[in-house]
Amino acid sequence: MYNELYAAWKREISESQLGGLPPDFYTRLAEYLKRIGETGVQDQKSVKANLLAKEAANSRHMLEELLWARYKKIIKATTKQRKAPKDLLTLEEAQMCETFESFSDAYQKFAKTLMQEAQVEPIKVQIKTQPKPEAPTRKLLAVRFVKAIPAIMGADMKSYGPFAAEDVASLPAPNAQILVKQGLAVLVEVS
Repeated sequence: MYNELYAAWKREISESQLGGLPPDFYTRLAEYLKRIGETGVQDQKSVKANLLAKEAANSRHMLEELLWARYKKIIKATTKQRKAPKDLLTLEEAQMCETFESFSDAYQKFAKTLMQEAQVEPIKVQIKTQPKPEAPTRKLLAVRFVKAIPAIMGADMKSYGPFAAEDVASLPAPNAQILVKQGLAVLVEVS
């Protein structure tokens, strides 16, 4: 069992993809750890007992790292694919993922319902038959920051910032107006 644990541990910490484990892997591993723990208790001063104690400590360390690596990979796969890769999971992991999937589905349904209820009036689209005029140039406004803020996405889809207090920058008018309204910046007169 030690060699099987070592192979699984090495694969999980060195590869980015989730590796497969036999469905009964954790059950057999728990029995193995219990067995070597009991064997080492009988004669604590023997060489065999010392070796078994080291083997148990190494096994627990590898198990802890294996569990953490698999946890991160399972969450990532379940979040990305919205379904757990059950063919790669143990029985225990598969049961836990079912709970996560049902939570994820319920939360998505809740969010969708909430967003639909939040829309009081549907957006009305007007279709104009006139030729589309050339896009106006985006107006930029100069602002001085009163407080530090992280980078923001401008109305022109460009990244601006991060900004420290007293920084001055030219931003798209909608963004500048919002920052001024929130008290994070003040307009600067440019002559």
